[in-house]
Amino acid sequence: MAKERFVETYSQGVTNVRKVIVDTETGVNYVLMSSNMTTGCGLTVLLDQDGKPVITPVTSLKE
Repeated sequence: MAKERFVETYSQGVTNVRKVIVDTETGVNYVLMSSNMTTGCGLTVLLDQDGKPVITPVTSLKE
């Protein structure tokens, strides 16, 4: 079976959903938010306090 390209590392809520999704090849973190998963959602790169993308070390995702 092929390794998953994206993994969910955080999830909160049922109706008001917030998730953090990490690209296992680049380590870039994304935030997905939705107030109702049937009407649409938003996805964006998660930024740190300096405006740079949050990067998770890829080696920690291979476990």
